[in-house]
Amino acid sequence: MNKNILTLTKWNFKASDETEWLPAQVPGCVHTDLLRNGKIPDPFYGTNEHDLQWIDKKDWEYETVVEIDPQLQSQAKVELVFEGLDTYADVYFNGVKVLEADNMFRSWRVDVKSLVKADGNAIRIRFRSPIQEDLPKLEKLGYPLPASNDQSELGGLGDRKVSIFARKAPYHYGWDWGPRFVTSGIWREARIEAWSEVRLDDVFIRQDEITAVSAQLTAVASIEAEQAWQGKLRVSAAGQVWEKEVQLAEGSNTVELELAIAEPKLWWCRGLGEAHLYDFQVELVRDQHTAASYRVRTGLRSVRLVRDKDERGTSFYIELNGTPVFAKGANHIPNDSFITEVTAERYRHEIASAAESNMNMLRIWGGGIYEEKVFYDLCDEYGLMVWQDFMFACSMYPGDEAFLENVRLEAEENIVRLRNHPSIVLWCGNNEIDSAWAHYDENAGWGWKKDYTHEQRERIWADYEAIFHRILPEAVASYAPGAEYWPSSPLVSLSGDKDQHANPSTTSGDIHYWGVWHNTEPFDNYNVYVGRFMSEYGFQSFPEPKTVRTYAEESDMELESKVMLAHQKNGAGNRLIKSYMEQYYHEPKDFEAFLHMSQIQQGEAMKMAIEAHRRNKPYCMGTLYWQMNDCWPVASWAGMDYLGRWKALQYVAKRSFRDVSLSVDSREQEVRVHLVSDVNEPVRGTLRVQLFDFDGKELYASEHPVDAEAQASFVAFRAAEDGLLQGHDPSRVVLLAQLLQEDDVLDSKTHYFVNDKALRLQRPNIRVSEVDGSGGTAFVLESDVLARHVWLSQEEEGFYSDNFFDLIPGIPVTVSFNRRNAAGETPFVTGRPGQVEVRSMADCIDPAAVVSV
Repeated sequence: MNKNILTLTKWNFKASDETEWLPAQVPGCVHTDLLRNGKIPDPFYGTNEHDLQWIDKKDWEYETVVEIDPQLQSQAKVELVFEGLDTYADVYFNGVKVLEADNMFRSWRVDVKSLVKADGNAIRIRFRSPIQEDLPKLEKLGYPLPASNDQSELGGLGDRKVSIFARKAPYHYGWDWGPRFVTSGIWREARIEAWSEVRLDDVFIRQDEITAVSAQLTAVASIEAEQAWQGKLRVSAAGQVWEKEVQLAEGSNTVELELAIAEPKLWWCRGLGEAHLYDFQVELVRDQHTAASYRVRTGLRSVRLVRDKDERGTSFYIELNGTPVFAKGANHIPNDSFITEVTAERYRHEIASAAESNMNMLRIWGGGIYEEKVFYDLCDEYGLMVWQDFMFACSMYPGDEAFLENVRLEAEENIVRLRNHPSIVLWCGNNEIDSAWAHYDENAGWGWKKDYTHEQRERIWADYEAIFHRILPEAVASYAPGAEYWPSSPLVSLSGDKDQHANPSTTSGDIHYWGVWHNTEPFDNYNVYVGRFMSEYGFQSFPEPKTVRTYAEESDMELESKVMLAHQKNGAGNRLIKSYMEQYYHEPKDFEAFLHMSQIQQGEAMKMAIEAHRRNKPYCMGTLYWQMNDCWPVASWAGMDYLGRWKALQYVAKRSFRDVSLSVDSREQEVRVHLVSDVNEPVRGTLRVQLFDFDGKELYASEHPVDAEAQASFVAFRAAEDGLLQGHDPSRVVLLAQLLQEDDVLDSKTHYFVNDKALRLQRPNIRVSEVDGSGGTAFVLESDVLARHVWLSQEEEGFYSDNFFDLIPGIPVTVSFNRRNAAGETPFVTGRPGQVEVRSMADCIDPAAVVSV
């Protein structure tokens, strides 16, 4: 193939009503370009967000002048290509309007050969304000559509919510964890692409039947031909070559070639096997000349969403290569409000952190973006399954012909772009819309329906069905045959009656449980509301003080300060953190201690939820907490803050998601130690159960052989509380359960008989000593009395092998430090943490609550 590419990176920009042109960075957006040119302050600092809402009311222009090499000009086709324009854009090439964009999630390609000049080719893009573009649509519709998280009032629009009209990342308009920055700009690569003869647009390795014995595949090649063409389609992979003669007509062609691989290496998610990937090289060849080529990297696996009726309802789980998988992970949101700021290193840090935390699934939530290729490549590589939402969330959408056609084209393009990634195991239509509207149940939902007449309700629901029950499933079936589709999360089924809509007690489908947090229900309700697949639940905390100080001054370090309220997007969030803390914990001694205590509280809440879900395996087969990450520095439900720093929750997840795990619960005056295994091999070892007082004196001990089958979940030990305590003060003892395999501790969990507020803690003396020969990268921690919620902090960026744990006197804990590596393919390297600080919960609470020795 004679193909040439000129990437377009040098642009200038300005507001359409101004004259000054400034340098722009492409890919990028108006906000980041204004910031780099010193025209606006840091959008994330203090309350600056509130002062920057003028940006989305203006039109903006981008311009570049390029010299197109004669070699490019000589090609049969010279195309202007934009991988992403955000969002309403008119594009001019040498003064001629060549395309009009209206969807952030689509790419755009136009032949400009007839307009190319010998020198000085001018490309200009006018981005129309998404606010000004869509306000008339709201006026024309005649009534507002629900859009709960659209922060229109902050944006100066009052109650006029226009986010639903734009095919643009919904979170740009604000969310209950994110700011309102409605961006415009060239957000993915822009280029001139010249070619002659033929071009391979796409190759889909369709997986027709995958077993351990053989992989039956079809290479589906999409080819653009300048004119009629004859030659061979050749595919090579794993030392094999397949080819066939092809005759192409001018224009678009689709060619299929059957492939077979004997005894394939299958792609497995983390914890079940190797995430093996195959490279397929595809070529169009004529007369020993390669006219076009294309490379596909994919993994071979079979996937099924299993929804079988049983005595308690209907199952809901992913079956991978014939093996039921308990999904463990979190919901992913975009890593930045300005997505072009997310580097490959930031993506790798997130995905590697998920794998390091023993996760096997991330859900790409529907209010963000269809992620960058690097995200899916990393999930493929690390063995993380992906639940992929289409980009619709918490809103009702219009159903006019133009909007529906735009959605159809968006869906088809993104399915084609992503379908070769083995990590994607489920496509989902939207986030929470079915349960929010609850069309078939007058008494359910979020109260939206009451604002509409019967006729309006029927029209709104018909528009919903057009997108999520027709356009999207048809697109998945056509462009990713065999892939699984689920219309909305959460959902019970498509029954067409009130039983379709999920609630915390449903025994089919998936559940979003928010009784704890939004409804202020007690933590113990995590043990009560356990569904077949828990696809959302969560609890908030603040980032660590070092992160908070990136957006706040010392004078702002107070819960109700303007800055703290500006960086808490859930209206009642700060109050909820405080009220729960008053219920379960002693009062923090100061605001910095409050920040730490909020993380302890979040971690303990999520530990209770995760372990309740896992104990109920196989009834429950998935637990995805809200949320993995942040898009700016903020108080939120995230386990990692905006800067990638692990909160207590991330360490809790790492322990609670272990492939072979212990979980201790207490019900009806009985203590039970559960063993949960997510591996395909038997687990044999010894369960040791001990009771200690806070001085480290052993009060009870027993050992029990463990012989667990593959994928097991059962109670390995049970005893009456009274029998274990034997009269000892329950506020002064800790139960330790350890799963031992020869000299290895597979898992270790502590259990308390009262909540943290009732514990009679003493102030510990914690000793930290360097492990000999570790070069200052590993440490042993010991304590003279029980140290609850011990955590280490350090100068360098990174995380420890364990943190936010308990220290029992006489039982040392060894940890190593993993330094974040900003360079190279290795995301973490063993390193020195710099100055180390250690503290425990007793250092954070009011000194009056600490027992004197």
